[in-house]
Amino acid sequence: MDLAEAINQILPQTQCTRCGYPACKPYAQAIASGSADINRCPPGGQKGIEALARLTGSVAKPLDPSCGQEQSLRYAWIVAEDCIGCTKCIIACPVDAILGGPQRLHAVIPERCTGCELCLPPCPVDCIELRPWESAREWTAADAAAAKTRFESRGERLRRQEEEGLRYQLEKAEAKRQTDAASTPRARAIIDAAIARAKTRQARLSKPRA
Repeated sequence: MDLAEAINQILPQTQCTRCGYPACKPYAQAIASGSADINRCPPGGQKGIEALARLTGSVAKPLDPSCGQEQSLRYAWIVAEDCIGCTKCIIACPVDAILGGPQRLHAVIPERCTGCELCLPPCPVDCIELRPWESAREWTAADAAAAKTRFESRGERLRRQEEEGLRYQLEKAEAKRQTDAASTPRARAIIDAAIARAKTRQARLSKPRA
C-alpha cells in the first residue's frame, strides 16, 4: 500500500470537501505529495490529525479553523411536507444515502449519511435539516469503509451513464451527418464539432484514474 492509500484509509470517507479537495482520496494524495497539511479534516477531528501525524512523521497540530470545526456526528433529515421531489439532494449526495425520484418524496437513510452537508445548498425549498443522533454515535472504521465503497460505486455508475450518453450522442450525430441535415458546409461543421467534442470526452473517460 502506498502512502496516499494509507492516508486515505485513515480519513473518515465522509467526502465532505471541507478540506478544500473534491473528495477524501484527492486530499490524501495531496498530503502524500506534501502539498497539503494534515489538519484540514473536521470530520476526522483531532484523533484523525494525530493518526495522520504518526503515519507521516509530521507534528500534530490543531484543526485548521478555515476548514470548519470538529463536531458530533449528525445526519440529514428531509422534512416530508416541504419536499418537492426535485432530486437535487440525491444528485449531490456522494454516498447514495438519499432515496427518491422525480416528483416523489425523498428520504435519507440515516445510517448511510456521513453528515457531509452537501445536500443542503442545492435544496431549493430548504427542507433538509441536520439532526444529532439521540444517543451519541461514533463514526467507525466500518462506517468509513462502507461509505468509501458507496462513493466509489456511485462514481463508477455515473461514469457508465456518461459513457452511454456519449455513445448515444455520437450515434445520433453520425446518423445526422448522412442526412439532409448536413447538406450545407455550416451544418456539417456544426455536426463535426459536436462529434469532436464527444470523442474528446470519451477519451477523457477512457483514461485510467489515479
